[in-house]
Formats: sequence, C-alpha cells, structure tokens
Amino acid sequence: MNNTAEDILNTYNLQKQAYIANPMPSVKYRINNLKNLKNSIISNQEKLVTAMSYDFGHRSSAESVIADILPTINSINYHIKNIPSWVKPDKRKTGLLLAPAKINVYYQPLGVIGIIVPWNFPVQMSMAPLIAALSSGNRAMIKMSEYTPSTNAVITEMINGLFQNDEVAIIQGGVDIAEAFSKTAFDHLIFTGSSEIGKKVMKAASANLTPVTLELGGKSPVIICDDIDIRTAVERLILGKCINAGQICVAPDYVFCPKGKTEQFITEFKNQ
Repeated sequence: MNNTAEDILNTYNLQKQAYIANPMPSVKYRINNLKNLKNSIISNQEKLVTAMSYDFGHRSSAESVIADILPTINSINYHIKNIPSWVKPDKRKTGLLLAPAKINVYYQPLGVIGIIVPWNFPVQMSMAPLIAALSSGNRAMIKMSEYTPSTNAVITEMINGLFQNDEVAIIQGGVDIAEAFSKTAFDHLIFTGSSEIGKKVMKAASANLTPVTLELGGKSPVIICDDIDIRTAVERLILGKCINAGQICVAPDYVFCPKGKTEQFITEFKNQ
C-alpha cells in the first residue's frame, strides 16, 4: 500500500517526538535491536530471495544471498562488535591556554534519519543504512523503491514485527512520494542512486539544511596490468560485469589494456 505526503509528515513528527523524549538510547538497546533484525533477516531469507527474484523477473538465489543477504548480516555483526567502543568519549588535547582543563568529545544520535533505497539491491541498500542508524541510536524512515513491491512487502512485514512506527517506518510510493520524502526535514538523509536524481535529492534537502550522504553512480575502469594472465583477467572482469546483470554502481565500465595484448583480450573475451 502506497503512503501519502501526509503519512510521511505524521510519521516524521512521531519519530521526532520520540527522539526528543529519549535522545540517548543505551548500548544494550541498540545491540538488541540489531540482533533482532539479524534474526528476522535470517528467518525470512527464503521469502526475501523469492521476492527479489519475482521483482527482477528472475534472479539467482545464490546471487541474492551473496549480494544482498550476506553483506547485510556481516554489517550487523560488525556494528554489534564495535558499538561499545564507538560510543566511548574521545579525549582531546587542551593546549597550554586551557590547561589543566580536560576535553572530551561525546558522540550523540542525530535524530530521525531518512533513507532512500534503489531497486537494484533492495535488501542490502535498505538494511545497511538502517543498521548504521540503529547502531548510532537514531530513528529511521525508509523510502523503498516502487520497482520492488514484492521485496518491499516482506521487508515491511519484518520491520513492523520488530519496531514501533516511532522507531523505524517503511514508506512506499512513486516519484511524488519520493519528492515529498526528500523535502522532509530529516536530521540526515541518505540516498543511493543516479547522479541525476541525486542532484534533485540534494536540492530538496538543502531547503531544510538537511545533511545528505549521496552514493551515486560513476565510472568504473578496469586496468589490466602487463603481468597478469589475460584469461584470468577476462574471467574476473566478466564476473564483475555480470553480477546483478550489471546493475551495480561498481560494475566494470571500460578497460585499459596493454597495447600489445588488445587483440588477445578481445579474442579471450569473445571465447568466454
């Protein structure tokens, strides 16, 4: 079911009020949230893999596990391990003028984090920013891609079973909802997608002076060194290009090949 712009504003206000009421959730609370999320992803793995394959028209279950599920689980494990050290205050030197004073930097949650998810890795690209938000003690609103409705349904069911709406909320809808989402006064906004849309997201966020993290597409050259076996180089290049049918921001884009090995490269590429 698609949301409305009013839903976005109401959910944001709900989360903002909840953050103000409890701005510094404990380490135990954060870790518990991540453990519950991890268990839910593992128990729903088959549903997620099936849903992604349906949304994509077909996708290898092994590829979905390797590209979406495993990186997400690894990220949760990494955060759980490091949260206790991340929240510790950092000491800073005072300098002679302020001696013998002591200075510490205390790390605090930002508040409500907005997350805009692309279609190509719907599990990893929704969960990875959420994991970072939760481990930092924040609340989060996640705008899923309208091109992955089946996966969205599974993720929504998971999130609703784990969190209250004032902690984590899933938002669904098309371009109009994405625009309304971008204009919301989040404490931080995370977007993954094209440079063209990234500019629009940044422009919308600037009206509220919302800090943004943009992970955008770019150029991904492959440099073939003179001392590598061409067959090995081509095999690795093709693997990188074929992951997720090439729909990945770091898919090989073009090749720098030693002049004397160009024809050998072309022949080997065609053979493979």
